[in-house]
Amino acid sequence: MRDLSVKRSVDLSALWSITALLLLTSASCGAGDQPNPRDVENISGIDNLIAEIAKIDFDPDIDPFHQNMRLGRGINLGNALEAPYEGKWGVSLDESYFQIIAEAGFNSIRIPIRWSGHAKMEPPYEIDPDFFSRIDWAIEQTLSRNLIAVINMHHYEDLMEQPQSQKERFLALWDQIAARYRYESVDLFFEILNEPTLNLTPELWNEYLEEAIGVIRKTNPSRLIIIGTALWGEMFALEELILPEDDRNIIVTIHYYRPFAFTHQGAEWIPWSHLWLNLEWIGDQSDVQEVDYDLKHLQSWSVENNRPIFVGELGTYYRADIRSRIRWTEYVTRQSEQKGFSWAYWEFGAGFGVYDIARADWNYSLLNALIP
Repeated sequence: MRDLSVKRSVDLSALWSITALLLLTSASCGAGDQPNPRDVENISGIDNLIAEIAKIDFDPDIDPFHQNMRLGRGINLGNALEAPYEGKWGVSLDESYFQIIAEAGFNSIRIPIRWSGHAKMEPPYEIDPDFFSRIDWAIEQTLSRNLIAVINMHHYEDLMEQPQSQKERFLALWDQIAARYRYESVDLFFEILNEPTLNLTPELWNEYLEEAIGVIRKTNPSRLIIIGTALWGEMFALEELILPEDDRNIIVTIHYYRPFAFTHQGAEWIPWSHLWLNLEWIGDQSDVQEVDYDLKHLQSWSVENNRPIFVGELGTYYRADIRSRIRWTEYVTRQSEQKGFSWAYWEFGAGFGVYDIARADWNYSLLNALIP
């Protein structure tokens, strides 16, 4: 267990009960069979421990705007754990990646995860234990380097296409995730779903996110939750997003790839994107005017609704001119910071990447645009 950070007085008798139960459960295991704190529900007699801990409100005075500042400058470890299987899209996570990200000066890592591809299709929709262990490892690698870790639910395609039939499974997956990490450091944030879209309409998304929050809050009453907009995470869907007024421990996220024809020129998965090749982003008045308008609109929404903003994805595909990529990246990130937004570049080492895995080194011109 890590950094529970109790920030208010609690009943000492309850704490003594918790300590005694911990000692008893530890003593019942052999030296080579220590209990995993993430699997405590499987330990005999642990229900009382869970009940006592559930009464303690960890970090009740947490400020989501302060937490958003701590998210700061982040990077997505994309094309790895959200692929159909790790390595399928050319990226397998290595311990060294977490270290060089920390040394480069990033504050946080967003870890996209395809939970739906590693869980059973029938109730209780059990998540593969080996996959869970791999996520444990990625979280530990992040937190041990004093970085904020964001885990999300990425590429849940069946949910987008058939939301009604997948709703129970979606909530069951979050029930398992939340329960497993309920004792984890407060530096682990949950992001409910990446880019809701298609048949998961804004109206349905408001319904599903409310229920998902309820599932998470059962075991994580004070965990920082990140919530994105419908319509692929577009900022202009903010007006349709409904959040619980009584839960302020939330950060709102949007994704920013505008102008899309520039940031995604030549992207192989987008029809006709080859027609956008050779588009440049000069940074002249017409270029920056569009970005300024977008970010001011985002800032106005944040102030009016008293919600912090995390630009959870921003980036440019490698087929764009590198000088234009540098200018766009530097302008968008600096302007976001000036308006109080945190951000996470998409992504580490693939098509948008700032790190060259083959050379085992940074693209320093792009890295310097992100972290001057």
